Amino acid sequence: MVAKINIGSSILGALSYNQEKIDKEEGKVLFSNQIIQNTDGSHTMFFNMKSFEPYLDANKRTEKPVLHISLNPHPDDKLTDEQLSEIAQEYMDKMGYGNQPYLVYKHEDIDRHHLHIVSVRVDETGKKLNDSFEKRRSEEVRKFLEERYNLIPAEKQRNSNVLSLKPVNIKEGNVKKQVSNITKSLIRDYCFQSINEYRALLNIYGVTVEEVKGEVRGKAYNGLVYFALNKKGEKSGNLFKASLIGREVGYKALEKKVSASKESMTGKAVYNRTKYIVSALIKEKPSRKAFEKELLKNGVSVVFRENEDKRIYGATFIDHQSKCVFNGSRMGKEFSANVFHNLFNGENKQKSDDKSWDNNFDYSQEKNDSESLGGLFAMDQHGDNYEEIAFTNRMKRKKRRSHGPKL
Repeated sequence: MVAKINIGSSILGALSYNQEKIDKEEGKVLFSNQIIQNTDGSHTMFFNMKSFEPYLDANKRTEKPVLHISLNPHPDDKLTDEQLSEIAQEYMDKMGYGNQPYLVYKHEDIDRHHLHIVSVRVDETGKKLNDSFEKRRSEEVRKFLEERYNLIPAEKQRNSNVLSLKPVNIKEGNVKKQVSNITKSLIRDYCFQSINEYRALLNIYGVTVEEVKGEVRGKAYNGLVYFALNKKGEKSGNLFKASLIGREVGYKALEKKVSASKESMTGKAVYNRTKYIVSALIKEKPSRKAFEKELLKNGVSVVFRENEDKRIYGATFIDHQSKCVFNGSRMGKEFSANVFHNLFNGENKQKSDDKSWDNNFDYSQEKNDSESLGGLFAMDQHGDNYEEIAFTNRMKRKKRRSHGPKL
């Protein structure tokens, strides 16, 4: 079981997120503690908010008093709702939150059913509860619960299967649900700093994404559509609008995720594990197939982008241990697309086409793929750096529109 603790400032946001799952029949309340209920035992947003208000009104110093915890058993752990409820209650008791008001939600929107717990980190007097060594204590409680309920350990989950999700299998049917499960999980669990990196992450699970633009009543809008990919990496079947899957995989959510990832991935340390693994393999001068196979053994996937002439013009690495995605050029020049093209095609090939690549490379294919899109994706497929330019320019334009012209 994997346990994650998040803190925040908005109780409305945490409750609304979980209520949305209930409204879509993708979740339900398993248990509540010190929460006002209707006479029939059901819960409402109004009473949920009222139950937390005394604690939050009393709070004077804690900037982030809201607690939002997720408990994620392995899909192979077959647990009843009663067992899941007991696990959540024991976790809260042992973490010191057993006497707090809290709600336990079960989410069923993806194949891996999991729990969300919403509570507050201040008591009825407004005093902050002890959170010293919280992550360490959470790990200890998690291990205790794994042993008590005979759950698959978090460490074994991480090591037993590099790809935590099943790629889309069109033959299995219900493709929309498969795409929904994958997109929701990836945008929640992984960090990426660009659209290209997000799309590379989707690609290894047989999904891709594109931007759509339009105008309604004179107002421009931007949206996303997702496609399943066949074994050849080609779009297959119907498109799926992000709005039909959920707001958490929509355009605004993606912008927010990119921005948050840039903050959390600041610094060189986040790249170190991936760089070490890739560097060691490059020195062995492997074939492309061997390179990809050995990377995966070390918990890293790679997605190469190629033109019609099989020229590699982009390389993206997905570290499944750190849950981070990196374009090769972001890690350094020694991991750029050119390095891998030369590595897999030999020195003779390198000498013959270096000049044409540097000065005369034809981007027409990539332009044809994206010229109708514009905006966030307009230059996304051209190479490692263009996506950043497109995204930055869009954000600058949005800021100018929101603030209006300077007088």
